[in-house]
Formats: sequence, structure tokens, C-alpha cells
Amino acid sequence: MKKKFIGIAAVAAALVLAMGVLTGCGSSSSSSAASASGSASASESASASSASDSSAVYRTLDEIKDSGKLVIGVFSDKNPFGYVDENGEYAGYDVELANKLGEELGVEVEFVSTEAASRVEFLQTGKVDIILANFTVTDERAEQVDFADPYMNVALGVVSHNDRVIKSLDELGADDQVIVITGTTAETYLTKNYPNIKLQKYDTYASAKTAFENKNGVAWANDNTEVIAFANQSEGYTVGIEELGDLDTIAPAVSKGNDTLLAWINETMEKLGSEKFFHADYEKTLLDVYGADYEDTLVVEPGQAAAK
Repeated sequence: MKKKFIGIAAVAAALVLAMGVLTGCGSSSSSSAASASGSASASESASASSASDSSAVYRTLDEIKDSGKLVIGVFSDKNPFGYVDENGEYAGYDVELANKLGEELGVEVEFVSTEAASRVEFLQTGKVDIILANFTVTDERAEQVDFADPYMNVALGVVSHNDRVIKSLDELGADDQVIVITGTTAETYLTKNYPNIKLQKYDTYASAKTAFENKNGVAWANDNTEVIAFANQSEGYTVGIEELGDLDTIAPAVSKGNDTLLAWINETMEKLGSEKFFHADYEKTLLDVYGADYEDTLVVEPGQAAAK
């Protein structure tokens, strides 16, 4: 009888423990493992916080410090903003900022390659601590992630082939197709404002670039910084539309509710702005592509007067 009682008690204890675990999983303040490109070092600890309609997973500033590693999502195929160079190292305008943030925090930076459509997901699932991937600030995105202070101005632009330069979207015919990358502001803008324009959608910058070079579309719509860079680095192309839609900004993003990390980024960005870090970053990584004429138009020094 004694052995039977012990067995029943053990089962009851196990059921109580299981109920506790299930209850904890529903809590908005529960801890969760965060993964970064399969790296265990980036998943030592995480905190969960309720977002508007989902639970955002993140590591606080103290947890990042304790781990000794800051995990940042960047592009790997968007020269000159984020790309892998001939030595297999991440490089570019956004990467310079990422390395500077790691230096300021006193931790190692781990890069995780992201595509445009994955940026929000990577933050919400804790795969990265910060996104620095040419991320345009929009109201819709601000409902899903928290943006820090901006460091670059941007609008949409349209590049086309020299044998048919598109200077207005009104020039497009019924059968003409415009290339866009899924998850970008270009896709959103054209879908909303020009629903009759046929879009060819690609998941990656590289695949969109290849399709455009092969004339699968008459034009390619993307951030103007990116299409201008493409045209300047390649022969046979012209940016016929340099600004389309509203002037927007590029900013770092963190998981919704990660207030400690957001506050530190803003404080650090303001410090870097006072040091004119972003002009120096431009001159190191973007000057050869855009020239000096674009510098004050594109660069924003956080905490300083906005660029004209």
C-alpha cells in the first residue's frame, strides 16, 4: 500500500509541475531561448514580451552584456550597405555601424544574414538582437518592431535599361513588368498606389538583380540608395526616377518592447552623431559609389540637425 501511495503522489506531482510549465508558457514575461543562425552563444538567455498581436522574444541589454555577444541581422548581398567581401567578411555602411555598436557595448558582434521579408520575423523570434539591414521606417512596421533614431534618408527610386529609360510610371504599358523585392517598401507602395502595374517579385536582392539584368522586367523599383548604387556600379542602366513617394528614413530596429536595448541604442547613436560618425562611415563605404554630392542628402547624424 505504501508503494502504491508513493506512485500516486509522484504522478500528482508531475501533473502539477506540467500545469505550471503550461501556465508559464502563456506569460508575457517568461524566459525563452533565442537562436541566432544556429549559434548557441546567442541563445543563452532571452525575455519575452507581448507585442500588439504576438509575443516578441528578445534579450535585454544586461543579458546581451552577460553573454558577451551582440547578434545583428544585416544583408549579405547589398553592396555597399551590407555584403560579404572577397575575404568572406561582412562589410558595408550598415556593417560599420554594427561593429561600432559592438565596440561601444564592449562585446563581440555576430552577424546573421537576413532577407528583406525576414527582418521583422528575425526580431520577433529572437534570432537577432538588432536589425541593421537598410530598414525603412514605416507606420506598419512600427506596429511590429521598435525603431531607434534614424541614420539615413531614403526614398523609392526606379532604375531602367538605357535603351528604354522610364522617367515616369505613367510610361509603363499594360504588359510591362516592374521588378520588386518581397517585403520592401517598393512592393508595398506600388501595390497600394499603382495596383494596375504588373510586379515581378523576388525574395532576394541577388535574384532581383539577375532578373533585371536579363531584362525580365522593364524597370526595377527599390530604395533609391540601392538603385542609384546599382546604376553607378553597372553599365547600361539609368535611374530615371530618383525619388518616388515620400521621403523616409532608415533606422535600427529591435523587438517590440525591448526598452533597455532601444534606449541604449538611441543614447549611443546620439553620441556617434555628435562625433560625425555617419559622415565618416559614408566617406569610407559609400563615397566611391555616390560621390560627395549625395553625402549631406543621405546622411543623418542622430541628435544633430536633420539633413536637407
